[in-house]
Amino acid sequence: MLPSDLRKGMPPRKLDRDDFEKRFMSRFVDPVFDRLQDELKALTDAAWEAYAAGRKAPLTRTAGAGFADPDYELSIDWLNARAAINQVQTLHDEPDSPSRFLIVNGSSRTEHTCPGEMSKSWRLASIAQEAIAGCAGTHTEILDLSRTTSEFGRTIHPCKSCVSTSMALCHWPCSCYPNYSLGQVHDWMNEIYPLWVAAHGIMVIAPVNWYQASGPLKSMMDRLVCADGGNPDPTSTHGKNAAEAKGLELAGWPYPRHLAGRLFSIVVHGDTVGAETLRRSLSDWASDIGLIAAGSKAELDAYVGYFEPYATSHQALDKDTAFQQEVRNAALTLVDAVEAKRQGRMVEAGSRLQEPRPK
Repeated sequence: MLPSDLRKGMPPRKLDRDDFEKRFMSRFVDPVFDRLQDELKALTDAAWEAYAAGRKAPLTRTAGAGFADPDYELSIDWLNARAAINQVQTLHDEPDSPSRFLIVNGSSRTEHTCPGEMSKSWRLASIAQEAIAGCAGTHTEILDLSRTTSEFGRTIHPCKSCVSTSMALCHWPCSCYPNYSLGQVHDWMNEIYPLWVAAHGIMVIAPVNWYQASGPLKSMMDRLVCADGGNPDPTSTHGKNAAEAKGLELAGWPYPRHLAGRLFSIVVHGDTVGAETLRRSLSDWASDIGLIAAGSKAELDAYVGYFEPYATSHQALDKDTAFQQEVRNAALTLVDAVEAKRQGRMVEAGSRLQEPRPK
C-alpha cells in the first residue's frame, strides 16, 4: 500500500506572465542587447511556454532493459550522467589501473574575480598535487570549486532535500537538475559525480568561512547525499512520485553506498577560529557516506597568520613551511593508504559488520 499522507500546504511559487517576463529579461540589461529586442521577445515567448507547461526534461527516451519500468521516459541528461559514472566505475575497479586521486579546492576565492588574488587553499592543493605526482603509478585531478564564482555557467544548484521525503526519491545520480522550465541549467554536478567515482583517494582542502565550509563546498556536499543510499533507478519511482518512493522505502530500502571504500584526507585552514570544528565536520561527513579515513596524519587543521592582517596572509603561508610540509605528509599518507588498500594490506576494522540503522 502506498502512503497517502503526503504533507502539503506551502504557498505556490508559480509566476504570472508579467512577472516571468520581467525576471527572464532581467539578465539582458546590458546595452549590447538593445538591438535584439525582437529576438528577445521571441525567446521570452518560447521560455514562457516551456515554463507554463513545466517542461523540466524536454529531451527523453525510454529507459530500456535493466530498469524497473523499461518503458518509462527518462531524461537524456540523466542517462548521460549515469553512463559517465558507470564508465569511470569500471576504470576505478580495474586492479591494474593507476591509483586515482581527487583533490578538492574548497575555496570560492580566486584571482579571476572580485578578490583579485588566488586562495591559499589553491596553493595548498597545488602542494598536495605535486606530492602525489612524485609517487609512481598515480593520477591526480584537482576539482577547483572557485570556478563557481568566476566562470560563466558553472553552477552547483542547491539540494532539494528529496531524502527527507524518502531515500528512494533521491536518485543516483541526482535527477533534480537540469530543470529547463525553471532555468536551472549548467549544473556542474553531472561532471563532478564521475570525478568522485573514479577516485581511489579524495583530499578535501578547505578554508573556514564564518565557522563553516564555503558555499560551493557545502553545495557539493549536499548534492552528494545521493551517493549515500540514493536510488539508481528513477523508473522505480516514475520520476519524482513521492508516494511511490515512500512505499519503496517502507518496504525495505537497501541504502546502497555508491562511494563506499574510497580513502579520504581532510586539510582545513583558518585565520582565527573554527578550523578544528570544520575539520571534524568534514571528517564525520566523509565517514558517514562510506569513505575511509586514511590515517591520523591525513587529517589536519591549522591557522595561517593567526590574528594577523588578511593583507599579509599569503606571506604568512610563505613562512609557514611546517604547515606546507604537513599538507605534503597528509597527501602522502593518503597515497600510502590507497596503495595498501588496493594491495589488500589494509582492511577497515568493522567493515564486514552489518549496520542495524544505515540512515
